[in-house]
Amino acid sequence: MPMPQEYQLASQQYEAFLLDAMESMDLVTRNRTYTCVQATLLAFRNRLTAEQVLAFADTLPVVLRAIFTSGWSRDDFNPEFGTMEDWVADAKALRRLHNFSDDETPAGVAKVLHRHVDLPHFEQVLQQIGPDAMRFWGFESTAEAETS
Repeated sequence: MPMPQEYQLASQQYEAFLLDAMESMDLVTRNRTYTCVQATLLAFRNRLTAEQVLAFADTLPVVLRAIFTSGWSRDDFNPEFGTMEDWVADAKALRRLHNFSDDETPAGVAKVLHRHVDLPHFEQVLQQIGPDAMRFWGFESTAEAETS
């Protein structure tokens, strides 16, 4: 069996994502962009169970999947999903002296990520995780949509 294309093209896909994120979020360097993306991914990851971490990781392009799971420990789990303010605070806390995340960072990363994933699969996994996960990544949950 030949090497899967997602692995063959991993670097190009990551570079395209990083450039899109840098431009969309009006950042000036790849390092700043990487930190904002990593901070957002980790802020989300720490709110997931082990099973949810693995399910969500499977929705991400290869390099983002590696960033998402790198250094992961079950001990990082925070059972309180929190609010947007909590997510922003967590994103800003990563490498505090070298982090350019702002109040819009998680939402900005979410918008870019939507353009680089299999969106129906991504949304399906988020629905399985729950309404907080849907909100984190900029979707209205099914339950909220039905009550609107």
